[in-house]
Amino acid sequence: MTAPAPYQQPGASYASPIPVRKAHLGDAIASEWTKIRSVRSTMWTLGVMIMLIIGSALSIGVLAAGAGAEGGVEQEASALGFGFFGVLLGSLCVITLGVLTIASEFGTGMIRTTLTACPTRERVLAAKAIVFFALVFVITALTSAFAGLILTGLVSAPSAGVGEWLRSTVGVGAFVALLGLLGLSLGTIIRHSAGAITVMVGVMLLPLVSAMFMMSQRLADLQNWLLNYSIPSQIVALYGDIGPDGPQGWEPLWIMLGVTGVVLAGAFASLHNRDA
Repeated sequence: MTAPAPYQQPGASYASPIPVRKAHLGDAIASEWTKIRSVRSTMWTLGVMIMLIIGSALSIGVLAAGAGAEGGVEQEASALGFGFFGVLLGSLCVITLGVLTIASEFGTGMIRTTLTACPTRERVLAAKAIVFFALVFVITALTSAFAGLILTGLVSAPSAGVGEWLRSTVGVGAFVALLGLLGLSLGTIIRHSAGAITVMVGVMLLPLVSAMFMMSQRLADLQNWLLNYSIPSQIVALYGDIGPDGPQGWEPLWIMLGVTGVVLAGAFASLHNRDA
């Protein structure tokens, strides 16, 4: 038998035996990490991205090696550039995951539970952005490095330098992660999964497709700019030189960083000022 609890007069303060502390960003990050690793969409989208990057590298490497062996042709540039095809396809999976990371919560109403548990809305969005960026960056960089090893092992081409390897792994990983973060930001603003994914696919492909159909000479400058600075062209630029009029070296990463930063700031303002 346990002794009865001592009588406490009305109005007296209660000291809980459970330690109580103020929540911080680390708690929100831990919560978002639990969410993103426990939903099926993360496993499927990132799993498909990995298969696309590695599968494209393997198939293109085999074809290029066969063509070189049959015709006696050697590549003038390093084989890492062939990794562009898989990364472009895989980035579609990443932007889908970025949108779903928050737009799905608006669609199901789960965002209200999230904001009840963590009323500081900026902290919630910051935690989602940090967890998403870190996860996609690590997976994309490692997968791109593995694909690069496959390509360099299959294709007879000059050896890639340290700078090329860094851009095709770390640079590509950061670029794709920022692209997904752009999708997360648009998902926060639009609050509709299908709508935000459609907008992101348009942002990725519409400038390049539009430039292909600009036949007028008066639109030549605009066409040239769209061809050089569309998102697929920027991914190509991370693998190698696309010409004097296009981005060079790490420039595509800084462009994507600036664009994503502006849209993410708009997402913070939208989440702060609008009802959930």
